[in-house]
Amino acid sequence: MTTNNRPTTSPGSRPVLAHQHVARLLLGTLVGRLPNGMVPVAILLLVAAQGGSLSLGGSLCALYGLASAVGQPFLGRMVDRRGQTLVTSTAVVLTSACLVLLPVIDAAAQPGVAAGLVAFAGLSNPPLEAGLRALWPQVLPDPERQRAALALDTGAQGLIYVAGPPLVAALVAATGPNTAMTVTAVLGLIGAAVVLTSSPSRTWTPASVPGSGAFGPLRHRGLLLLFVALTGAGFALGAMNVWAVAMADRYEVGLLSGLIPAALSTGSLVGGLLYSRRTWSGSVTTQLTVAAAAFAAGWLPLMTVPGPIAATAFTALPGLFLTALITSAFLTVDALAPAGTTTEAYAWLIASVGTGQAAGTALAGALATQPFTCSALPAAGAATCLAVLVGARRRIALPGAVRRRGRHRRVPAHATRP
Repeated sequence: MTTNNRPTTSPGSRPVLAHQHVARLLLGTLVGRLPNGMVPVAILLLVAAQGGSLSLGGSLCALYGLASAVGQPFLGRMVDRRGQTLVTSTAVVLTSACLVLLPVIDAAAQPGVAAGLVAFAGLSNPPLEAGLRALWPQVLPDPERQRAALALDTGAQGLIYVAGPPLVAALVAATGPNTAMTVTAVLGLIGAAVVLTSSPSRTWTPASVPGSGAFGPLRHRGLLLLFVALTGAGFALGAMNVWAVAMADRYEVGLLSGLIPAALSTGSLVGGLLYSRRTWSGSVTTQLTVAAAAFAAGWLPLMTVPGPIAATAFTALPGLFLTALITSAFLTVDALAPAGTTTEAYAWLIASVGTGQAAGTALAGALATQPFTCSALPAAGAATCLAVLVGARRRIALPGAVRRRGRHRRVPAHATRP
């Protein structure tokens, strides 16, 4: 990936943030999605405080991620048909109720009940991220500003994992895991309320297109392969979370469970700024593949089984390329999704990452006592992502792809063929 440092005239983040509703929607969605970064760590620490094993905690985290992955496309389809207010408000209330009830039971003594609450919380996890992407065309009619908002939105996602895990660790240290879980639920409610009471969300009307089919965006084979590839990236992130907790146990430094994920997210923020402010050569598909390759290579230093300080520093390396990978994937989905399935298609991409996270969390939890194997799992997941993208390159290539700065011209869906 080569760069061109010439100035560009694309709209920057400040004009976009100054536009009516943009700052509110971004902030509300980030707060509402903070539980996505907090729940896995909160579950692990809650189970540990109740005397449960890391394997049980990892399994519950995996169940939450898998249930969320299953629920997102369904909720996305419901939003495409019935709008955001009813679907998202119902979902966030159900999720928050389950999270508040989770500390009331003893997960170690009642694993079945805990699994039920975790699963239902995941299934009803509100589709705030997919919903926000669907709002940009209404909030920002200018395509250039839409692309700028997408880049800003994607880069800001790292804040969820920069703030979420350390916040949980700090709350657990100060007040215990029960309070941490309750705060997580309340933050989800507050963020969703900020978004859902905004004018764009209340007035958003789905574009109903007859004949979208039972499979929706999955009928496009290129998109299906893209979703499979992104499960590998999610696997790397899920395995990293459990590896961070295992590192904290091994070295008896509790804050590592939050600092290591935060290091990756910090790298993602920095990488997002570099990606959005420079000119990169190549099409969206090329940027997607190159970002996946760099993301995979970034995990290799962890296979040396480093100590706490080096591990935290090394984890920032793959984060530098995570925003470019996810942004390019969303741009590909935006261009290839069949008409009338936009929110659902975004939700499938999010679900793919979530499914991979669930698998990575579960396997890493089972192998947490084997330092080398556990530290190698993120690299294995990222390598799988790269391999699938390389194999699917011709199916996900965008017709008439352009060479642009980190934000790309949308290719009309009707111009593509599955």
